[in-house]
Parts: sequence; C-alpha cells; structure tokens
Amino acid sequence: MLQSIKELYGKKLDAKDGLIGHVKDFYFDDKNWTIRYVVADTGAWLPARQVLISPHAFASFHRPGRLLSVNLTRKQIEDCPSIDSHKPVSRQYEEEYYKYFGWPYYWEGSGLWGMSGVPTVDVSQEPFVGELSSSCLPQPKRGDAHLRSAQAVNGYHIQASDRIIGHICDFLMDEQSWAICQLVVKTGNRFSGKEVQVSNSHVDRIGYDRSTVFVNETADAIEKSPEHELTPSGCLN
Repeated sequence: MLQSIKELYGKKLDAKDGLIGHVKDFYFDDKNWTIRYVVADTGAWLPARQVLISPHAFASFHRPGRLLSVNLTRKQIEDCPSIDSHKPVSRQYEEEYYKYFGWPYYWEGSGLWGMSGVPTVDVSQEPFVGELSSSCLPQPKRGDAHLRSAQAVNGYHIQASDRIIGHICDFLMDEQSWAICQLVVKTGNRFSGKEVQVSNSHVDRIGYDRSTVFVNETADAIEKSPEHELTPSGCLN
C-alpha cells in the first residue's frame, strides 16, 4: 500500500516507554528513492535537538489518530549519535548510527536495505553503546551519502521534456520498503491545477541548484497521468 508522506508530517512518535516528539521531515536517498530516516522534532523532551530514526525502528503504522509506533526506548534514542554535529548527514555519521543500533548497513548488498528488500524491525532492548565489537560488524564501503530532505524538495518545479508543467506537492512511498514510488505533481496553476501521480522511473535527474526535477515525459503525458486521490487515512485509494 502506498502512503502519502505529507500526511505523516506532525504525527506523534510513540516509543516503547512514552512519546518522543513528532515527525518533522524525511531524508530520502536520491539514488534509489528510498526513505532512510524520519527526522523527529523532540520538542521539550530533548530541547534544541533533532534526532534521526531509521525505518528499521518502526514496528507499524497506526491508522487511527496521529500516532506512529517506534520500536525503541527513550533512552536508546537519547543516547544515539547526535545529528547536530554532522550536518549534512555524512556516511561517517551513518556508520556510527548503524553501529550503535546494530542494524545492517543499507548501502551494502544488492537489496534496497542491504541484504533485504525491506527494513528489519528487530532491535535490542538496551542501548548498544560499548557492547559491539567492530569485528562483529560488516566493514562499510566508504562513499558519499545521497540524502535529501523531502520538505526541501517539496515544491520543486517539474520540468517535462518540452516545458515546466507544475511542481511537487507530495511523495507516495511503499509502506513495507519505504521506497518512494510516485511523485505527486500539481499541474498548471498552484490554486486551480490538478494533482497527478508521476512514477519516479520517469525522473531523469534532480537539479538542486535550480530547484527543479527533470522528467523524461512530455507535459501532455504528465497532464494525462492518473489523478491523485487519498483515503482519509492518507493512503492511496
């Protein structure tokens, strides 16, 4: 089932032992269009700090209300490597983060999540700090992280093969793999245009310097794409 990312903004995050804040943003890998982290605004619990939560930690989506379950304790989240000193997100930070939780590196292996097509949800009951030996973990291949803010890319122009056709207003991701499958594009006027779904397979590249996503389809083909409709739960109808 496809889930609207926009509908998840502001949802409360519920750890094993209490609320930890709400969803502020998502970081996605622009090489294979997969959500790698939820950016949590921790509010008064951890003042002036944002934390990243991997899809590995999400046990399920709760449809009723505005709550997402996180399969971690507040202590685990509080003690995880801080993103504040690693801006933008670097591979070095990701290595520290994944070692802390003991999860497999998503950038190693042939699957979307390393050796698997979906993120695992198994995690220790206690923080991993000081408990993991580097010999017990796969040694990562150094490389640049290609993580982008979904909030930042939202609103980018859509450049078809012949002209600008609209702008991004949402993303649709697969609930199991967390892969972004569709871009929701508002065509025409920002106020009177319609919303259509465009597969990310049609994306040629993202021009971050121009705030533009280049699509290898004509404007007319995009206009004729399936219209975007969601159920009240934020899922594709």
